[in-house]
Amino acid sequence: MKDRQIDRLLRSAARAGDENILAPIPFGFDTRVVALWRAGAGKPNGLTSLLRRIALLSATVIVVSTIAALREAGQSRKVGESFTNEFAIADSAIQDEFSP
Repeated sequence: MKDRQIDRLLRSAARAGDENILAPIPFGFDTRVVALWRAGAGKPNGLTSLLRRIALLSATVIVVSTIAALREAGQSRKVGESFTNEFAIADSAIQDEFSP
């Protein structure tokens, strides 16, 4: 059944002349297309909205992780400064020795 339909379609296409293939576009069609495109250019579509949300979320994650990294670096610096003191080193060694 499908072969008959395809054969019929191909025969119809073969009978059609080349005069119908290159029909000119109506007058003013291109200006209407450009005008509609420009009118819709200011409105964000779903993809633009999604990209904005992703960019905002990424920036938030970067800021939060940077703050956390800086805070951790500051705390480790404070711990490192306490080990420069001789008494702190001795105290730490004593605590390590007597801890269970």
